[in-house]
Amino acid sequence: MATVTRRRLIGITAAAGGLALLPVGTRAAAEGHLVGWRGQCMGAVASLQIHHPDRAEAERLIAAALVEVARLERIFSLHRDDSALVRLNRDGMMVAPPPELVALLSDCRRYWTLSGGAFDPTVQPLWTLYRRHFAEPDADPSGPPAAALSRALAVVGFEHVMAGPDRILFRRRGMALTLNGIAQGYITDRVVALLSRGGVDRSLVDMGEPRALGRRPDGKPWQIGIADAMEPFHTTQVLDIVDGAVATSSAHGFRFDRDGRFHHLLDPQSGASPDRYRSVTVAMPTATAADALSTAFSLMPAQDVLRATQALGAGRVYLTNATGRTEAIGA
Repeated sequence: MATVTRRRLIGITAAAGGLALLPVGTRAAAEGHLVGWRGQCMGAVASLQIHHPDRAEAERLIAAALVEVARLERIFSLHRDDSALVRLNRDGMMVAPPPELVALLSDCRRYWTLSGGAFDPTVQPLWTLYRRHFAEPDADPSGPPAAALSRALAVVGFEHVMAGPDRILFRRRGMALTLNGIAQGYITDRVVALLSRGGVDRSLVDMGEPRALGRRPDGKPWQIGIADAMEPFHTTQVLDIVDGAVATSSAHGFRFDRDGRFHHLLDPQSGASPDRYRSVTVAMPTATAADALSTAFSLMPAQDVLRATQALGAGRVYLTNATGRTEAIGA
């Protein structure tokens, strides 16, 4: 069954919105070159476009960025047997963990607290349960047995994760983390920081979540197109972004079952897959925040989203309901 991932809800329309406004590798305006790369990061479509007066230096910066992306994937990926995250999930603890893993888990705790527990990277056992259940040819369409769901929920809860520079420890046997709801944003931010140190002040970086650095070469905001969750080749809105990031989550992204009753947005309290919104789009100063909060806000009522946004003091959230009506919250 073909699916449209939550990443593609942005990526499918980003080229129309801003990624391809100028031909990659040609002279952009009178000031320099727009040099780009496209590929994959953490299983998502990824791209880099930077504006620089020296094409050779731009290519060097992109090469350095890709080395950094590969290094971070070896820490955060669930799909590499040699990644730090896979080893942590296997062993339940890690001594002298990579500092980037500790830093990202600190970010996780911030958004877990801000969202009242809606953002919780310990939902990986729920993901595994649903994946295995619906992989069976005679899977019960109503979902996994109640007893199995209860066992999975018993090892969900970020309060049971201890993380510091010396070690990371799971307090309950059988716990596991997924960083797929935040790592792409974190990697995007790390690439932006690398480019900034290299003197780049105009760029659009998308390592699974797009973040704009400065403005477009013509001085206008970068434009990020948001696709309709039901018709992903149709753009519902275009956001003007300067020095900020955008992420979208939707229950219509990855689904475990043919009927679409069970999807990747898993409530860490109940283990259910709520269809509270058709999609949630979050614009924040960093891609880490946008990535994590688009997941969290998908599980939260609008009044709680408003309180969390006010507590942050930054950003804007677009909640689209089942009928397609969008409510904007924030600055």
